[in-house]
Amino acid sequence: MARDEEPRADAYPRAPSREEWARMSEVERARVVEELPGEVTWDEMAMPEGDLHSQAKMGALQALKEYFSRQRRRVYVGSELPVYYPAERRFAPDLVVVLDAEAHPRGKWVVSHEGKGLDWVLEVHVGGDRKKDAEYNVERYARVGIPEYFIYDRARQRLYGYRLPSPEAREYVPIVSEGGRYSSEVLGLELQVEEGRLRFWAGSALLLEYEELIERMRETVKGLQQRADEEARQLEKAERSRQEAERSRQEAEQRLAEETRRREELERRLAESQAELERLRQRGP
Repeated sequence: MARDEEPRADAYPRAPSREEWARMSEVERARVVEELPGEVTWDEMAMPEGDLHSQAKMGALQALKEYFSRQRRRVYVGSELPVYYPAERRFAPDLVVVLDAEAHPRGKWVVSHEGKGLDWVLEVHVGGDRKKDAEYNVERYARVGIPEYFIYDRARQRLYGYRLPSPEAREYVPIVSEGGRYSSEVLGLELQVEEGRLRFWAGSALLLEYEELIERMRETVKGLQQRADEEARQLEKAERSRQEAERSRQEAEQRLAEETRRREELERRLAESQAELERLRQRGP
């Protein structure tokens, strides 16, 4: 986050103007991009603002990265990245989004080199001078042509949104909330401050942060484990029933075989007795 004060013109490195860039060779352009610092100085940054600031920033970063990853869209989402617009003082917003850009890690964003500027910026305010985010950055981000700019004032639990009314415009108009939600045309999402957090919505679906995704995955795994355990119990019960049925079948077969053997033995004895009786009759008195 850059400070409100504007230093003298040559106090900090700046990217070449569009005219200077157009006159450069590819070798010269590559050298310029390489030499531009990938960090900002302490003089350009606000004082650290602790967990309230970092958690809000990282929560938004995680939610957006996860969302665009699932959408399989070419979207770059970065945090505190030094940004160099042509001939402008560099700045490092809390969160930036660039559509149709490769998502690989970067140390800086040089607009002339990348071929486009930022599409969406978020600043998180916790303490210090509110004018930096609420006035100076509103003017600067509009001047360089960033289509949308949001401010999450975590100290006051307020959200402010700004949008350029046209690609050529260089002055923001406020985004009016509807039911507590602010629509971002750039992201295709809605933003809302809810229960002390900045939330993103895709229609009725809430975008979750990593910790929430992990917790949901844990609950899912727990549910799957419980279901697997129950299925295992049911299978064990079914196996016991099958084994009992098999034992009953074997016992029934054994009883049937024994009864058959006894019947056959009785029939044999009856046949022998009848044969003996017939012999006795033939012998006479």
